[in-house]
Amino acid sequence: MKPIKKIGIITGGGDCSGLNAVISAVTKTAIRKYGIEVVGYLKGYFGLYHNNFVQLDMRRVSGIMHEGGTILKASNKDNLFNYRMEQADGSVTYEDVSDVAIENMKKEGVDALIVIGGDGTLTSARDFYRKGIPVIGVPKTIDNDLPATDVTFGYNSALTSIVDSLDKIHTTAYSHDRVMVVEVMGRHTGWLALEGGVAGSADVILVPEIPYDLDKVVEKVKQRDAEGKNFSIVVVSEGAKEKGGSVHVREIVEDSADSERLGGVGEQITARLQKMIKGHEVRYTNLGYTQRGGMTSQFDRLLAQRFGVMAIDLLMQGGAGKMVRYKGRKVTHVDLEDVVGSGDVGETSKGGAKYVEPEGQIVQAAKSLGICFGE
Repeated sequence: MKPIKKIGIITGGGDCSGLNAVISAVTKTAIRKYGIEVVGYLKGYFGLYHNNFVQLDMRRVSGIMHEGGTILKASNKDNLFNYRMEQADGSVTYEDVSDVAIENMKKEGVDALIVIGGDGTLTSARDFYRKGIPVIGVPKTIDNDLPATDVTFGYNSALTSIVDSLDKIHTTAYSHDRVMVVEVMGRHTGWLALEGGVAGSADVILVPEIPYDLDKVVEKVKQRDAEGKNFSIVVVSEGAKEKGGSVHVREIVEDSADSERLGGVGEQITARLQKMIKGHEVRYTNLGYTQRGGMTSQFDRLLAQRFGVMAIDLLMQGGAGKMVRYKGRKVTHVDLEDVVGSGDVGETSKGGAKYVEPEGQIVQAAKSLGICFGE
């Protein structure tokens, strides 16, 4: 590998708290420790394709570490290996334009990439590495569903937002003797609902990994009524599904790598529970994008900075083609080839994602506390 004198940073996929902390750590380490130049491509791979970037220096990354979102913006619609092209006649084709991105890098003297993102973003990072581009991946998702790493930055900040919201909803539920249904993100995994729900004093938690029976939820509400607890909080993951049923798809976004957008299952459950439960008003709240935004938690700030430092150290030491990860309280690394779409890094991984274990410790502890999973 030729000497690296200039690197590019990309943030792809959805935003989350901690992205700016990685950008800051990579930039500061690259400049202070290695004396190399840093640029940031705007809107993920879109910026790489259109050669749209900004210079990153000590001044530009000063004071951003605690802020949510990404100063480089992000996009989850730009797979350069299958890029959507609108033709003059109005038709749409999909083409491999990765060579255009590589030529842009050569023209600007960018020798390597630090790519921060989830499964789709890191799949493209792997593919660029296969084409000879030195790449280091940094895992990012609030859903905590990426294999090979115990946790990702952004997850803890999202949990903090969920628990804060549940604390507030709890007082309203109590005051009005209501059943409050709260929908959270997570796609096809239930980590946010599970850990946020347990910490936020939920009475019922519905996750994708444990198909629910709504009659069991009604039984739980009646049990609480009999105990003199005339209110209940039901936390629902957006990917939760009824026994024998399927997930609720809110919309299909054709030009997105993740075309199925989930959401709205909590509203459906609310309408049904209102008919099934007597003596209670049932109300619905979708926390939505509040889970992605806001100030970055202490844990995520530290983890993101450790990831950023490890990423640039790995790159400069010839470790291209790897992803940094958090394992056993240590930041280590793993080959991208062993991560993307694999699902071979633990019994919670199936088909490339990390799932909640129905028989795992957290679920069993929650059941011991009296939390119902609709079984």
